[in-house]
Amino acid sequence: MKIYQSDLAAVAVKPQQYPPDDLPEIAFAGRSNVGKSTLLNYLTGRKNLARVSSAPGKTRTINFYEIDGKFRIVDLPGYGYAKISQKESEKWGAMMDTFFRTRKNLKTVVQLVDIRHEPSRQDVQMYEYLKYYNLDGPVIATKADKISKAQTARNIAGIRKALGVRSEQAVIPVSALKREGRERVLDALDGILEG
Repeated sequence: MKIYQSDLAAVAVKPQQYPPDDLPEIAFAGRSNVGKSTLLNYLTGRKNLARVSSAPGKTRTINFYEIDGKFRIVDLPGYGYAKISQKESEKWGAMMDTFFRTRKNLKTVVQLVDIRHEPSRQDVQMYEYLKYYNLDGPVIATKADKISKAQTARNIAGIRKALGVRSEQAVIPVSALKREGRERVLDALDGILEG
């Protein structure tokens, strides 16, 4: 897959603000500081498509990006940020639940985890949640430039085990900094859209 054009299609907190469900969608979920915006910019070849913030927990909306008029990438708000209130956290949960339950054109959710650490309790909960909705897709292990190749293989095995990733799902190490993993992710997205 090659991406030529990517544009922000909608910013939403409730279903009335979602764009029409006329295109397939693949959502991306992950902790607040996992590097989701950096990854989306790397995949689309755009520097500022998704706003990268120095402070985690900034994305509080569901952002829909239209890709080449063929599908949408959906950037979900980051979870697990300690400084947000309990009330904010509950609002996030309700917003995600509504999105997962009602979005008929949502093909799958790609979960992001930091390759340097074992998946957190929230990462495991999120993946369980995705399995419940039958939306568990490939897992992307970000920040792969921060560890050695030998460590990468070990940590990927640990991620698979901790999350209970099904054998047919890939766990893909990615480094936006070293420009590694992009083709594998785009091929995985291609497979999802064709499946």
